[in-house]
Amino acid sequence: MRFFIGLVALFIAPLLARHPAHADSGPTQMELTAASESVEWLLPNHDYAGQRFVDLKQVSRDNAAQLRPVCIYQAGDVRNFQPNPIVYKGVMYITTATSTIAIDAATCAVRWRHDWRPKAKESAVATRTGGVANPFKSRGAALKDGMVIRSTSDSHLIALDAKTGKEIWERLVANAEKNELMSMAPLIYDDLVITGIGISELGVKGWIGGFRLTNGEPVWRFNTIPVEGEPGAETWVGTEDKPRGGGGIWVTPSLDTATGLLYVAVGNPAPDYFGSVRMGNNLYTAAMIVLDARTGKLQWFRQVVPHDLHDWDLTVTNPLYSVVIDGTSRSLVSVAGKDGILRAVDRESHEQIYAVPLTAVSNADAEPTIEGVHTCPGPLGGFQWSSPSYNPATNMLVAPTVDWCGVFKKADELRYIPGQLYMGGSVTLDPIEESRGWLTAVNASTGAVVWKYQSKRPVLASVTTTSANLIFTGELTGDFVVLDAGQGDVLYRFNTGGPVTAGVLAYAVNGKQYVAVASGAAAGFWRTPPASSTVIIFALP
Repeated sequence: MRFFIGLVALFIAPLLARHPAHADSGPTQMELTAASESVEWLLPNHDYAGQRFVDLKQVSRDNAAQLRPVCIYQAGDVRNFQPNPIVYKGVMYITTATSTIAIDAATCAVRWRHDWRPKAKESAVATRTGGVANPFKSRGAALKDGMVIRSTSDSHLIALDAKTGKEIWERLVANAEKNELMSMAPLIYDDLVITGIGISELGVKGWIGGFRLTNGEPVWRFNTIPVEGEPGAETWVGTEDKPRGGGGIWVTPSLDTATGLLYVAVGNPAPDYFGSVRMGNNLYTAAMIVLDARTGKLQWFRQVVPHDLHDWDLTVTNPLYSVVIDGTSRSLVSVAGKDGILRAVDRESHEQIYAVPLTAVSNADAEPTIEGVHTCPGPLGGFQWSSPSYNPATNMLVAPTVDWCGVFKKADELRYIPGQLYMGGSVTLDPIEESRGWLTAVNASTGAVVWKYQSKRPVLASVTTTSANLIFTGELTGDFVVLDAGQGDVLYRFNTGGPVTAGVLAYAVNGKQYVAVASGAAAGFWRTPPASSTVIIFALP
């Protein structure tokens, strides 16, 4: 018996060391599956369906103007700050490019901080001006079974103990030296961590994959740019011996837990503006692909911009929802990207129900020329990286978008230099003073626009809706804004001191409602002042 116990200890001890158990560790798969009913914020977009809706009513139209900051946390990072924090059992998990921080979700008191030191070469992109930049940004982490999972600037997946921040495991899963950047917040489903590489402008070929939760071991991989012999490879016809790539995965997919289907938004093809070296539809770029979450097998897809020549990625999570149309219940998925058009597609018949432009659209079918063609939206227009929020109480999608057009020019000659942007042309954007942002409420069944709120700057922040018929979001001006969902009236405004380009979330701790806003630095082309990564938590007095 003693010998048998010794053998058990020999085999079990390494597993326990790698994945320490806690009596109250979580969230469990059951909790994650039920996240849509939770007043916590368990996934990057609150729930697997990506609806960003929370059943909370304490903050209402009548008292929203009484919101006040209750605490502020500054992470001390001046790089791009675009996380969607996670909140579980009163703890908020935040990521910067190199740090993962756990703070009290009601007081901002730091529980722990983990700083990653790169163990492989980081991506360094040479710009046309001769400078070198690391374009990596972290859009958040995932949480399950007492582990926080995130990607790093040198293409590792790492697992941290959610209670202490200590490393549990690490695994090199991509090649940052070849510009395989992993900036999206991972999605955890059962025993899989699902993530992909998010870059399309360097000749990199995109992919999304599933990795074992216990140790990061690869399980499956789907190439968004098919290799020779894979279905879709025939849609890439080259006339020159130049690289062809793209298909980056920028944002966390949505998931239908009833069917196990994963809805993935895929980026643009490369070179962006020089299409003659990649004739054909260029699958699976600028498309929504639907995969079996457990195997990565393609089930169906919808390409919204075949042979894209305008850098019109699908860049936002695809919210899943059900509505009644003409007396019949329909399961829909929202599809949107940088072409500025909001689409609804039936998840069963795959029929497109509607397509509504939410930004200016002009010369959309005109190919870039050497002389240049003015087109709307430009590459910084349409939907950027924050998805619509679906409010089942009002049956509305509320979408953040950008109006910013430009002149698209095709290069006279295609040049490829490893490590440099591989565009095949350029865009001269309209003066930034002519750009603007929109928050648009759309009837989710018909696509009819209910109201529009205009911001003087592009709207990039995430949007959260609540059962009190409120909308929480932020602006590039630095303002945190609360709006009435019925008419779009502004009920409260607070300047956070830095651009709001990422997470705005509502949740409850011990029965009290809070709203957290992440503000910080934005990329230089948005022309905002320097700012430090900051989370401000608001509540009623």
